Formats: sequence, C-alpha cells, structure tokens
Amino acid sequence: MEELLLNKPNKKIILLGNEAIVRGALEAGVNFVSTYPGTPASEIGNVFYQIAKKAGVYFEFSTNEKVAMEAAAGASFSGLRSLVAMKNFGVNVASDFLLPLAYSGTKGGMVIFVADDPSCWSSAQSEQNTRLYANMAHIPLLEPSTPQECKDFLKLAFELSEKFETPVIIRTTTRASHQSGIVKLGEIKRKNKKGEFVKDFKKFVTMPPRVLEMKRELLQKMEEIKKVAEKSDLNSVKNQGKAKIGILTSGVSYLYVMESLKELNLKLPVLKLSFVYPLPEKKIKNFIRILKKLLVVEELEPYLEREVKILAKEVNPKLEVLGKEGQPIEGGRIWKERKAILPVIGELKPEYVLLAVSRISGKRPKVNLRVHLEKFGKVKIPPRLPIFCTPATVPGRPPCPYWSVFSAIKKVVDFKNIIFGGEIGCYMMAGNPAVGLQDYLYCMGSSTGIAHGISKATGQRIIAFVGDSSFFHAGIPGLINTVFNKSNPLIIIFDNQTTAMTGHQPHPGVGKRPEEDKVEPIKIEDIVRACGVKNVKVIDQVTNLKEFEETLKEFLEKKETSVIVARHPCIFVKKP
Repeated sequence: MEELLLNKPNKKIILLGNEAIVRGALEAGVNFVSTYPGTPASEIGNVFYQIAKKAGVYFEFSTNEKVAMEAAAGASFSGLRSLVAMKNFGVNVASDFLLPLAYSGTKGGMVIFVADDPSCWSSAQSEQNTRLYANMAHIPLLEPSTPQECKDFLKLAFELSEKFETPVIIRTTTRASHQSGIVKLGEIKRKNKKGEFVKDFKKFVTMPPRVLEMKRELLQKMEEIKKVAEKSDLNSVKNQGKAKIGILTSGVSYLYVMESLKELNLKLPVLKLSFVYPLPEKKIKNFIRILKKLLVVEELEPYLEREVKILAKEVNPKLEVLGKEGQPIEGGRIWKERKAILPVIGELKPEYVLLAVSRISGKRPKVNLRVHLEKFGKVKIPPRLPIFCTPATVPGRPPCPYWSVFSAIKKVVDFKNIIFGGEIGCYMMAGNPAVGLQDYLYCMGSSTGIAHGISKATGQRIIAFVGDSSFFHAGIPGLINTVFNKSNPLIIIFDNQTTAMTGHQPHPGVGKRPEEDKVEPIKIEDIVRACGVKNVKVIDQVTNLKEFEETLKEFLEKKETSVIVARHPCIFVKKP
C-alpha cells in the first residue's frame, strides 16, 4: 500500500486495475472518496480505508451506493474533487439520484467508478451493463483496458468533469479491475482545501419548469463533449492498413483482440474505443467506410455492435457486421453456423475471440480450438459450491456462526412448510444443497419486502434473512413497511460485526471509521424497535443456542413482525 503514496514520477510499479484507479485519483488531487463495498470494485475502498489519512483525503464507507453518490456530489457542489466507487448493482441503488445529477451537473470534478461483472463471478443477481446507464443518463463514460489506462483515464475524467461540469463514469469489467500490470507513476497533486457551497437555485434545484431547461442544456453539453470524443486519442486505430476486414472493440476485449491477431499472425485494422459515450460517430464512420466485414468485440450486450449497425446504414450499408447479435449462444458453441459468432451470455474468453477472428479472416490457429473445446468442453468437473467457513476450510478457527442459525432452524422449525427469503451476503450460501434454506434471492433489502408481499397474498409463514450491513444499506424501509401494513414475517438479522463477503469492511453497527480507532456503534436493535417492532431479541446463537431455538418457536407464533438479531462475530473479526 505504501507504494501507492510514492511521489516519484516515472517510477514503474505493479498494480491491480483497482489500485491504479486509487493512484490516478491521488495524482488528480482527489479530496473526497466514498463507496459501498461490492466486488469487483471492493479494492478501491479497501485501499483508501488504509491510506486516506496519510494521503490527506477524506474517505468513508457509506451506508449504501445512493448515499455514497449523494455525499460525493455534495463535495463536488462545494468545489472539491470527489470519487465514488461501486459495483454494477450499486448503480441501480444510486440511479434515483444519478439521473437528476446529470441534469444539474457538478462543480468540482466528480468521477463515478463502476465495475461490471460478466459471468456473475461475484454478482448473483444478473449480468448488468453499465454502458446503458450512461446512454440513458447522458453521462460521459470512459472504459480502460489496462492498469496504466485505469490510472491515466481517472485523471482525464476529472479534467473532463471540471471542464464541462458533469459527472464522468469510469467503467471496467472484472478482468480490467483485477488484472495486474506495470504502471508508470505521475506526480501526486495534493489539494487539501476546504470546500464552500455557494447557493445557486438555478443550478442545484431540479424542479419544473427549470428542469426542462436543464435537460436542454445537458443535451447541448453532450454535443460539445461528442466533439471532444471525436478528437480524443482515447479512440484510436491500431494496425492501420488497407485490409477490407476490421475489428472494433473496447475495454479488456481489446487485449483479447490483439492477442488473437498475434496468435494468427494477422495485421487487421482495429478501432479501439475508450471514450464509449458519447460515441465518436465520425471516427467510426471513417473506419468502416471502406470495409466489407467488421467484427465487434465487447463484453456483455452488443451495445457497440448495435450502434455501429445504425451508423453503417449511412456510409456503408453493405457492411457485414458480426459479433453477438443473433440467437443467444453459449461460449462453448461459438463455432456453429449461426449469425452470432461471440457469446452474449457470460464473460468473453481469449479463445472465444481467437475463434471469432479466425472465422472472419479464414486464418486458422495453430491449435484446433474447435476440436479442443469439443473434446474438453464435454468433461464434467464436479461443482464445488461455496459453503460457510468450517475448521476444515479455515484451520485453527471455529466454524462460521451462521451454521448455528441454520442448524437451529432445521432442528426446531417445520422448514418444509416455511418460506425462506434471502439476500446478497454470506448467508446467501444457505441456498446451496448443504443447507437448502433459500426459496428466493434477489438484492439487498428485498427479502423483507418480498416476505411482506407473500404474507399478504397467501398468509404463509416466512422467515426472511438480512445481513447486518444489508440492514443499514436497504433493510430499514422494508421493515417499516411490514409494521405499518401489518404483516408477520420473522426476520433474522445476521450480525457478524462486519461486511464479510466483500472483504470485512466496517458498517455503522461496528462503529469504526478510518480516521478514528473507535466510535460508538449504532445498535441494530435500537433501530428495529424505533421502527415499531415489539418482538425483538438479541441472541448470541453460538453461546446461547437453546435460547435461539426457543425464540424461533415463540416468534413464529406471533401475528405481527418479529425480529431476532443473531449476534456473533465472524471468525475473521479481530477481538478488541
């Protein structure tokens, strides 16, 4: 971590993509950083948590992504440079504020870092494409390919933000965030200044009829930013030549393309887009004008592919555009004779891109990947589903305290006649066969809201699981709703004193902050009672298992909302 604070321009060090984002923010003179932990973006908050005080930067783990974005915007409105970081689903939580923020714009530079997660390596709910948010909200979006670009683009994003008074999104995918690479350092610019909010009703109050004027100004602003995108070196042609076959790509997919061309000993023109929104339409038109065939290589939905097809109708209507459009297919079958030659489901892999480039060029790779995939793609490797920690998985430590909760439920509850609702967190693993107690699972805050709806619709008994960090993130409104509208789920809040699944970050129930060793925690049970819940018990389910079992039976008989706070620290939480 200390290397990130080195003020030695031109020195080269090895960084993760996410660590390079941190370094870029430091070199840009960031003043304010906020985040809610979520992989594959978690390292940004983890690193700032450790170095913020030495770096002279304010940092916080906010209660959720919406609050984090609002806090960063407040700092920006006060003239400071701010960075807010989140994973793809965090944008959903923050979107209620994100869209009007684009209308008002910003003051100090504000960068929104978002990490998408193709193949759902750490995102159980769905694959999600943040590029579509940028298009909908009219917010510029840059997409780096390497750790060096992560650092450099972060600095450019701040400059772009301040020039046009707009937030700027830096979007990565899992491989861009988690790859390591050599990064050439620049100078750290320390700007330890105090902000000042200057009242400006016309700028900061989004109310009709002014809000319609704001939209007009936003669209005009985007036209000016589009001119910057057209001239920007971030969008450039590699291997420029007279070939009639070309490739258009962005982000980490660019690395796969260049690797494939090297493997096949080909020199095809490649248009690399890093300024993804607004698109440099003139540059794209000039690139495709003389081509007969174009391969578009990108992660997730064929966003660029669809845009290129629209532009091709104007300048090259006979252009054959290949990529992901067509019947959705699995990655292991991309050589089949179908319109789509790249998978639309899951993360791109270098071999998929190699096969696609081979197909459009007619150049065969040295290794027959089709035969290889046909042979080894049929090998069934037994799945190793994640489970709660045990002494076998973590030698020398006790088992995860969640085991006690689920074993108690199976012992004393007629679990076949109870509906179990979950959320995202360690406790989601209760849905795996080893435990088998998860009947629905969506997002943070949803277990209680869905439980209320099922209860009202059917009268069935429901146990809803909520994590401690999730409770502060999005669980409180749903709890209030069950009380106000009178349903009777039993809600078990897993309080293991940390945000465990994303890397053991603190939350308000822990009471720790980076600039202080200890502050008073906010007690979950106090909030629960303040929400109007009468049946509340805090139980250490590990040391008082019998009491936990008896309370389960007692609360399941209640005709109103009940809450058990199962409080026992995660095995990785250090004792004070």
